[in-house]
Amino acid sequence: MHLVSPFAGFGLPGEPGTDEFWAAARTPVSVPAEGGGWRTLFLWRGSEALIDFESWSQPVPLRRWAGTDCWYAEVRMPARLRVTYRFIAGGAACADPFNPVGAGGDRSIAATPDAPAQPHWPAVGADDVLPLPRTRLRWASERLGGRRTVRVHPVGGGGPLVLLLDGDDWLHLHPATTAFDSAAACGEMPPVTLIFLPSKDRQAEFGCRPELWEAVRDELLPLVAESGVPADPARLVVAGQSLGGLSALYAALEFPDLVSRVACQSPSFWWAPGAEDRPDPLGGPVGGAVAARLRSSPDLSGLRCAFDVGEHETRMLPHCELTEALTEQAGATVRVSRSASDHDRSGWRHALLRDVAWALA
Repeated sequence: MHLVSPFAGFGLPGEPGTDEFWAAARTPVSVPAEGGGWRTLFLWRGSEALIDFESWSQPVPLRRWAGTDCWYAEVRMPARLRVTYRFIAGGAACADPFNPVGAGGDRSIAATPDAPAQPHWPAVGADDVLPLPRTRLRWASERLGGRRTVRVHPVGGGGPLVLLLDGDDWLHLHPATTAFDSAAACGEMPPVTLIFLPSKDRQAEFGCRPELWEAVRDELLPLVAESGVPADPARLVVAGQSLGGLSALYAALEFPDLVSRVACQSPSFWWAPGAEDRPDPLGGPVGGAVAARLRSSPDLSGLRCAFDVGEHETRMLPHCELTEALTEQAGATVRVSRSASDHDRSGWRHALLRDVAWALA
């Protein structure tokens, strides 16, 4: 009996599992779903595997087609979603070989057709090596302990400092140097000097503690000034995501002479001391420690702060909405937006460029 291929409706010709089929295979591909959203097809060639999504969904096992080497899954996706994923096969993580848009060597990025474009961010394959800034600083921090490598990149000749927390992710998974260069060349970004700050222990460094920001002020910024890279140290933007976004706003609250411009995406405003050890870290008081600090009526009239959070992060939204409102009530100039993503760096990329430029306006 001849089986009808479920892939024809996605525009994939040929008999599944044949050389003709694999030569034409390009996935993921989405078609409108009944009732809204999208049906998205993923393909895998070989043995049993599953799709591991970053934050948005539980893992999805693939089904085998009629005894062939073709494994597939149809995943129902909501409108406006960009998500990072990988295949897990034989215990190993792999990028999608049929998707040219990668994020590091073992991850790929899927976007529904209605997800907004992300200009300036080029498609990077899993085997591509991203360009690294030529200036490399060896930072041995007395306050934080240990050594770390900090990269510095002048954009458009250099200008105000932009401190990118979780800097290694923006170096090795997502091509931030290329994106900032492109935005500056198009006039959408002023000249800036990027500082890629890697983290050693995110929970320890990005919790609401002063050590990181004392080290940035007293150790890292003087080191950058001595590097010879063109920069304007009088203006600093701190950009952070998740716990990094929490730390960025904390710095503006506790170190206002150092940090007065912030761009934070999906900040972890649920955080409070001990919250990460609870069965439900997000189930505590709305806004966590930062909201409690904002209720003490700090004067934030000198702060420009851009907030962005994924529109699919339903449990994060109450924490972010309260903190956004309290920050504005404290006198800050605030920008609020929502990205077409869950808690996922691939969804924050456009907001990073846009909000850094806004913070410097």
